[in-house]
Amino acid sequence: MRITSVEAFRLSARLCLVRIGTDSEHVGWGEATLESRTRSVAAAVEELAELLLGQDPRGIEWHHQRLRKGGFYRGGPVLGSAVAGLDQALWDLKGKTLGAPVHELLGGPARDRVRIYTAAHGHTTESMLTRARELVDAGYTAVKTAPELVLGYLDVPSVLDGLVEHWEALRREVGPDVDIALDLHARFSAPASRRLLARLGGVDPLFVEEPLPPELQRDLAGLCAGTTVPIATGERLYDRWEVSDVIGSGIAVLQPDLSHAHGISEVVRIAALADLHGVRLAPHCATGPLALAACLQVDLAVPNVLIQECPMEVHRPGAHPWSSLLVGNPFVFQDGHLLAPPGPGLGVEVDEDAVRLAARTPVEGNSPVWSLPDGSYAEW
Repeated sequence: MRITSVEAFRLSARLCLVRIGTDSEHVGWGEATLESRTRSVAAAVEELAELLLGQDPRGIEWHHQRLRKGGFYRGGPVLGSAVAGLDQALWDLKGKTLGAPVHELLGGPARDRVRIYTAAHGHTTESMLTRARELVDAGYTAVKTAPELVLGYLDVPSVLDGLVEHWEALRREVGPDVDIALDLHARFSAPASRRLLARLGGVDPLFVEEPLPPELQRDLAGLCAGTTVPIATGERLYDRWEVSDVIGSGIAVLQPDLSHAHGISEVVRIAALADLHGVRLAPHCATGPLALAACLQVDLAVPNVLIQECPMEVHRPGAHPWSSLLVGNPFVFQDGHLLAPPGPGLGVEVDEDAVRLAARTPVEGNSPVWSLPDGSYAEW
């Protein structure tokens, strides 16, 4: 078997799929999405294709090493995302060739279903509560929310108190049997995070995500030592070497992204590193259906997975705009969990005609760029 084509399909500013074709009847699909940078990733996929064309696709590790290191310069989100999509596609292709799902190739299932959470955001407390009620009524046992405002280096107490009241209302709404995750989205400075964490007793979150920007991970140890709130981070760490700098800092949860952190091959290694420190995984997934499918294959195989972020409206099959890219409804939601997808490879079947049609008119719109009242940059 030989690789005959490598294609990138940029469907939006937040979705880029890749397809690896062969001289057999089998093809492999993956998701190489880097939000707001899909043009850059698609160009990187085109360059990396030179290393794949004409090769036997079945030697995944052989390809992975060359895709990551073959250009001498390595690492970072653009290359990491391009390699991630191609790595997923190679695993998908191998699974289809052997008639087995990827999690079976990774050693077999550690569990038969994966607990998930999804977003209960809202610009107002009432809109957040309405969304949370919908999710809990549908069967979710965990939800996540984030601040919906620009935050400064050190805000006045009323800002933090308002956020805490907002989230305490969510706790009252969902009760003590539903987990709440709080995503600070790296909008807080270290001193602001310390002040906020001290106020969260009435919320009792499952974890607080990204309390610091990725370039300030060195401060995580001090932050973790000063709170009993479980801390999560990792969606903007792109390989095991970056993870190794924070894994022993006291964090409770690591959140590698299967479409940023060099794919399935690297995230399995990251999971093993996390396990050495008793850290659980909650893979970041905020983009499309193939990223979710790849996450589920790792979730099923890796023992130390806590929970999975889910960007799809799985409680309402077909409701998500990218659901049309898949054939049928492979994501079966049951009692707050997703069951193992039924098919080989990533477990899903891509509607290639739908992908090619959507790629003709990509949906534009990057992440917002915020400013503080004085005009300086504010974290989104």
